[in-house]
Amino acid sequence: MPPMRAAQYVRMSRDSQRYSIANQAEVIAAYARDRNITIVCTYADEGLSGLAIHWRDGLKALIADVESGHAEFDCVLVYDVTRWGRFQNLDESACYEFMCQRAGITVHYCADEFENDGSLASFMLKNNKRFNAADFSRQLSKKVFLGQSRVTRMGYWRGGMPGYGLRRQLLDETGVVRTTLEYGQKKYLQTDRIKIVHGPDREIETVRRIFTSFVSEGKYLGEIASELNAEQIRTTRGLRWNGETVGKILGNEAYIGSLIYNRSSYKLKQRRVVNPRDMWIRHDEAFPPVIAPELFTKAQEMMRTRRQQRTDQEAIDRLAALGREKGHLTTAIIAAADDILSAESYRRRFGSLVAAYELAGYQPEPRQRLAETADKYRTFLARLAGNIVEQVNRLGGRAIIESDGLLCLNDDCRISFGSARAVNYVSDKVRWRIHADRKAKSDLSLIVRMDASNIGIVAYYLLPTADLAETKVRVLRLSNPVFAQACRYDDLEALCRVCAG
Repeated sequence: MPPMRAAQYVRMSRDSQRYSIANQAEVIAAYARDRNITIVCTYADEGLSGLAIHWRDGLKALIADVESGHAEFDCVLVYDVTRWGRFQNLDESACYEFMCQRAGITVHYCADEFENDGSLASFMLKNNKRFNAADFSRQLSKKVFLGQSRVTRMGYWRGGMPGYGLRRQLLDETGVVRTTLEYGQKKYLQTDRIKIVHGPDREIETVRRIFTSFVSEGKYLGEIASELNAEQIRTTRGLRWNGETVGKILGNEAYIGSLIYNRSSYKLKQRRVVNPRDMWIRHDEAFPPVIAPELFTKAQEMMRTRRQQRTDQEAIDRLAALGREKGHLTTAIIAAADDILSAESYRRRFGSLVAAYELAGYQPEPRQRLAETADKYRTFLARLAGNIVEQVNRLGGRAIIESDGLLCLNDDCRISFGSARAVNYVSDKVRWRIHADRKAKSDLSLIVRMDASNIGIVAYYLLPTADLAETKVRVLRLSNPVFAQACRYDDLEALCRVCAG
């Protein structure tokens, strides 16, 4: 009888060294040898959580091959039930195994103490294993939450950079200062602690200036940002200021010496939930404040008032009045004007700045429409770059935004950003046109593909900038062969894991 042909599936998160890929493969190989099974291919997910499938390319590829009907194997060998996954819904774990069984492919759990032969006993043991695998993640999540809450109550910082003008100081277990952590750096040992200290004097003065400009002088967020940019003052990441970044400064309670944890929850990789204030874990007066608490409270009151006091119609009427006064409208004019929403607020309320212009009775010139769109995507991509930096550093990599706006990974690889935007043609056919600097001084280009309405991101394409430079067409589209060779990622987390190395 010829030997059965098998695919092996291996996965390692960070649970334990005993679950290393090499250890799993060794146990699986011994199991296959004892049963006259030949391993013909391997599907692997390294360094990935088993809570869900959407970031596990190895398991997705295995299921896709099984579903295609062209799989070149008769069974799947897995170390144990936990490696298949720690799905919080036990039916999801069973579903993927059923897909294999439906295609005539059996799943073997090589290190578990039961044969997965379809008997009642194996069914009960397997479901018990699935429950224990899911419960392990729930209990671990609970322990992490309790530990992080305790650290916050003790007055220590947890997480990445605390905000502009603040720095993280690393202490050993006896409280002796080790060093000041730079952007992207982490603590050395589990027993180390981090406290917040004031950063450079020039940044502290900028924070105080922002609060004074807003509260005492009544300036708007965009106006404050324009002033800072005019003086060549940059954010911690070297970026230009905008209304949103100024707003984050004004809303950050760290500037009055308060540490807050559990504002939102993202437990077990499920949907992020914003928690009510009574669920927050906080420690006030954890370190000297940058500004007076009374000034911070006044800023919050003013922001709430500004958000609530204008209806959509009032916002449009004010924009129309500004257009009549100036003769035309631009983001710079809006930023410099008093008693008006920021350009970003108009975009959020009405879908785009051009849409707000039209409601206000102002028809921008075609060139201005292009400029407004370019500015919108420039802001959008800058925000995306910031999110990538945050996630890559959280995953253990090193990422910064350089002064020219390029993303730098591990002090080595530089990445520029572009977009693939949907264009609707008369035939109702949608095509994606590339907007990117093909001559950017970067190693790689990251092109984000927007959805058909140009609102959300569908996918991320990473390819050498040199390949873009070699394209000769005037209008570059996503259908160009150069993108067939690009690395595609369907979600931001998968991309950031690759960037983190």
